[in-house]
Amino acid sequence: MGQVTGTTRPEQRIGIRTYGEVDSVLSGLVARHGGSAQFSAGEAVALEWALGRTDRSPITGVGARDIPDLQLLTAEVDATVVRLEDPTAPAGNRDYFRGVYDALAWICGLRGRPV
Repeated sequence: MGQVTGTTRPEQRIGIRTYGEVDSVLSGLVARHGGSAQFSAGEAVALEWALGRTDRSPITGVGARDIPDLQLLTAEVDATVVRLEDPTAPAGNRDYFRGVYDALAWICGLRGRPV
């Protein structure tokens, strides 16, 4: 997978969002200050994976060819929920999982506002 090919268009869909929307939200994370560093890291890695810029998903480590489809995105959301509900997860990990969840839930249409 790695970098997305030059054939990616801003209007291409990632979940219910466009590539351009997701890329814009990721770019906005760089300018945003405050909050938990682990939460922001979770958001960033989830958005990068959804854009097809990393080889493995942030929670399960599943690989995808290019941009993951909605089924793979929602499976990763489900896996993140399982991690969030684990009472033994350290606080820092929980913040990371929340960041991943918030980003992927937004991409899948489970949240109405960008991360």
